[in-house]
Amino acid sequence: MVRRVSMPSADDLFRPTSTTDEEQPATAAPEMGAGTDTGRSPSGRVRHDEKMTVYVTAEELLDIESARLSLRSRHGVAVDRGRLVRAAVALALADLEAEGEDSRLLRRLRE
Repeated sequence: MVRRVSMPSADDLFRPTSTTDEEQPATAAPEMGAGTDTGRSPSGRVRHDEKMTVYVTAEELLDIESARLSLRSRHGVAVDRGRLVRAAVALALADLEAEGEDSRLLRRLRE
């Protein structure tokens, strides 16, 4: 007698893994002081639907990786490079929004 294995249907394989409430991005708590006055905060660990490619020098990439490793070893914060960059961008944008002409970002870009 041949025994047939029961396979899951396509609906079972491709079903949503969370409820509608869980699919909505949660409001992340401000990290590293970002957005405390302006409400802007990095997105943290959520699914990102948009992509942006940024080119950096070898030295900048090493600095980012060094910062990531330092966050993990010295501060116990394990983040990937993308999350680190999103947090830095959130800080820069919050500073620009709060400080305007006196923002560190604007001063840096004018150098």
